Amino acid sequence: MSMPEVIKKYILITKPGIILGNLVSVAGGFFLASKGRIDIAVLLATIIGASLVVASGCVFNNCIDRNMDRKMARTRDRVLAKGLMSPGVAVLYASLLGIAGTALLRAATNILCVAIVLAGFTIYVGVYSLYLKRKSVYGMLIGSLAGAAPPLIGYCAVTSRFDMGAVILLSIFSLWQIPHSHAIAVFRLKDYTAADIPVLPIRQGIPAAKKHIVGYILAFMVAAPMLTFGGYTGYSYLAVAVAMGLAWLYMAWSGRRTSDDRLWAKRLFVFSILSITVLSIMMGLDFTIPPTSDMLLTYAP
Repeated sequence: MSMPEVIKKYILITKPGIILGNLVSVAGGFFLASKGRIDIAVLLATIIGASLVVASGCVFNNCIDRNMDRKMARTRDRVLAKGLMSPGVAVLYASLLGIAGTALLRAATNILCVAIVLAGFTIYVGVYSLYLKRKSVYGMLIGSLAGAAPPLIGYCAVTSRFDMGAVILLSIFSLWQIPHSHAIAVFRLKDYTAADIPVLPIRQGIPAAKKHIVGYILAFMVAAPMLTFGGYTGYSYLAVAVAMGLAWLYMAWSGRRTSDDRLWAKRLFVFSILSITVLSIMMGLDFTIPPTSDMLLTYAP
């Protein structure tokens, strides 16, 4: 195997698409908290450190899911599923990535930021990947907390405290993750059935999944504007959040009468990525100075 092929293998096993998506939310949280006063060194360290830990989690996930991945059309060509890397080498690689990322975050940010990244990693790898994904139809509810870690990492890297802004970010990204994941499950229903993964559309049916999707999008629509009502973002962000939420809700509601659940779910999935990306950008651009009363829930290390 040539050197470019080896490098490609080590890159692909980290799921670069997931890393990129998480980086947008890390940057959004960082810029939201910075209020225009950007420390470039801390920003770069936060982005790189978070990327390394996310990459580590993805490699561990690939190790855990390698047998399951062979049963799914979407994942059967992954590096470990095809046997292009030994699990032992992958575990070592994942460990080095995780250690390097955590060390960088500890050196450049604060202990709260490190605690958040380790909590997200533990939930994703230890709680979700190892157990809940295989055992519970509601595994993604807990897994959504890991999906909310990146913006919190960026935010707390600046603030060094877990305040109401952090709570709102946690709510927004956790609530977004659930309908996003349900849409994937409907879109990839055959794959999940083949791998015997107990997702909601399989265990309770697609109609039940559609109801959950609408319900969580409504909750997301309540949470997203709270950044403006709490004094963290301006009205441009609010307008975009409301518009994106209404569009997402309309798409979800239209699933009640669709004749092609797979196509509907694919469109919903794609729009969910667009919506959270746009919101992450807007919260970093349209920031305001929070009120001094925002000390109702604060943790200062």
